[in-house]
Amino acid sequence: MSEQNFRLGEFGFAGDDHVVPFDVDTLDVRGRAVQVGPMLDQILSRHGYPEPVSHLLAETIVLTVLLGSSLKFEGKFIVQTRSDGPVDMLVADLTTPGSVRAYARYDEDRLREAIERGEISPEQLLGAGVLALTIDQGAHMQRYQGIVQLDGSTLEDVARTYFRQSEQIPTEVRLGVARIIVPGESGGAERWRAGGLLMQFLPSVPERGRMADLPGGDGDEDDGGNGHPEDNAWQEALALLSTVETDELLDPSVGTERLLYRLFHEQGARVYEGVDVVDDCSCSRDKIRAILEGFTAEEIEESTEDGEIRVTCEFCAKEYAFDAEELG
Repeated sequence: MSEQNFRLGEFGFAGDDHVVPFDVDTLDVRGRAVQVGPMLDQILSRHGYPEPVSHLLAETIVLTVLLGSSLKFEGKFIVQTRSDGPVDMLVADLTTPGSVRAYARYDEDRLREAIERGEISPEQLLGAGVLALTIDQGAHMQRYQGIVQLDGSTLEDVARTYFRQSEQIPTEVRLGVARIIVPGESGGAERWRAGGLLMQFLPSVPERGRMADLPGGDGDEDDGGNGHPEDNAWQEALALLSTVETDELLDPSVGTERLLYRLFHEQGARVYEGVDVVDDCSCSRDKIRAILEGFTAEEIEESTEDGEIRVTCEFCAKEYAFDAEELG
C-alpha cells in the first residue's frame, strides 16, 4: 500500500466515492475517511424513500463503507438493523473491493405519524432492536457476526459500542448526511451527499489501548468508550476530531484529504492509497432463477400472475420476469 505525507497540493485528491486510509504515528491513531456523492445519490434516488428514511440509510451506507473497506480478503461486510420503530430494517453491504448496495424497509403509516409528530431522529425512527455487523468470507468459511443493541442510541454510538464490546479498541466515529444543491444542473438540482471518519487508537504497545486493562478490568469505566481517560495521545486525537463540523465531513469544497490536513497537519499525518466504492448490486437473472427453481409447485402457482413470475430486487429495484411454465 503506497503512502503520501501531508503536503497539501502535492498529491491528487481522492474526490467522491473513494475511501482514504490514514494514520498519525505521533498520536498512535489510524483510520479511514470518505465522502460519498454520486454512489449514494444513485442508491437513494432509485428508491424514492421519504427524506428521513433516506437520511438514515445514508448513515448506514457510510458506516458500512468505513468498516467494510478495511477487509483484507475477498468477502462481504454487512450492516443490518432489525427494530420495532417505523423503520424496522436497514441493510447495507460492501462486497470487496468496493461494491455497495442498500435498502430500507419501513411502515408507511407509522412513518407518516412519526413525521407529523416531529419524531424523525435516527433513534426515534429505529426504536428498540439490534444491529448486526457480519463478515462473510464465502460459502466455505465461517461467518463472523457481532450484535449490538439498539437502545435509543445514534448509529455513531452503536459503532463505538461495537468496537468497545467486540474488539476492545478505542474508536471514534463521525457521520454526516445532507441534500445539497449542485450548481449547473437545470437551475441547481438537489443531490444526496454524506461523509464519515473512523479513528482508532492502536498504540505500538497494545496494553495502552486495551479497554480490558482500564481500572475496573471490564472496559465499562465512564470514559465514553473512548479508551484510557489518562492517555494524552488518544485524548488529543479526540479533541481534534471534536472540532470537525458535520458540514465539513461532506462538503465537496473541503474534500477528504483537506479535512485530514486541517485536523492533523501539525502531528505529521499520512494518507494511503484507498479504494473506490460504487453502486453495484450483485443480483442477476441466473441467481434469481436458481432461487425460483427451488420453489414447490404450489409456491410457483401462488407467485404466478398472467403466466409470469415477476421478481423485483429490493436493493437495486430491477425487475426480472420468468415464464412460469419453464419453472414448473
